[in-house]
Amino acid sequence: MLNRQLDYIKNITDFEPEIVLVLGSGLGDLGNEVDAQCIINYRDIPGFPVSTAPSHNGKLIFTEISGKKTAIMQGRVHLYEGYTPAQTVNPLRLLRKMGAKTLFLTNAAGGINSSFRPGDLMIINDHISSFVDSPLIGPNDDTLGVRFPDMSEVYSKRLRNIISDTADNLNIDIKNGVYIQFKGPNFETPAEIQMAKILGADAVGMSSAIEAQAAKHCGYEVCAISVISNLACGISKTPITSEEVEETAKQIAPKFKKLVIKSIENF
Repeated sequence: MLNRQLDYIKNITDFEPEIVLVLGSGLGDLGNEVDAQCIINYRDIPGFPVSTAPSHNGKLIFTEISGKKTAIMQGRVHLYEGYTPAQTVNPLRLLRKMGAKTLFLTNAAGGINSSFRPGDLMIINDHISSFVDSPLIGPNDDTLGVRFPDMSEVYSKRLRNIISDTADNLNIDIKNGVYIQFKGPNFETPAEIQMAKILGADAVGMSSAIEAQAAKHCGYEVCAISVISNLACGISKTPITSEEVEETAKQIAPKFKKLVIKSIENF
């Protein structure tokens, strides 16, 4: 399937991305502001998973950001949409075969760390994905990576340092922490959040960790930023809604965009 998808895209464009930028919930507007060289709808690519989540437009945008050839995924697919772990990472594997070497993940996440507030940005320095099936289960594609990939540094220390230094230069306060992925689509219970806190998680979401696993497997250098869109259940005193998540992400969008664009320039 990957080769068929690759042939389809190559018939449309000869663009060879260096960087893949995945825009999470409420963060997709950046894709509308770039000078696109080519835009392909997910639904038009053979066998490509299609986004159904709100604010995930489902477009693959080929452009340049800060002089770097970048493929923007304007929206991702999630396990809660009914996709398998392997299907959710299919786009990243395809873009790796197109030549991309760096993956920049973004997402909206619930804050578990008691010092976090809605609107904070967090560099992901590690993740917990033990509650979600690995995208590497099943026959291994040796053309992508080894059967048993090392995960001691999923998120590149080099890229994390660049993002941190860039934030300092832009006078943007940024946190660091561990991200935990659950399947969704329901938000977590207070007991589940307390468990996640005991395990060492600082933020929680429904994506990204298994994407980072698959990306590490196939040779990407990976980094990720979470927008803390809300306080997690049990920490927040009010019920959580998807509207709250998207609204906070939109409010922080200008700061987020500035940090992403400048970080890519410094990669």
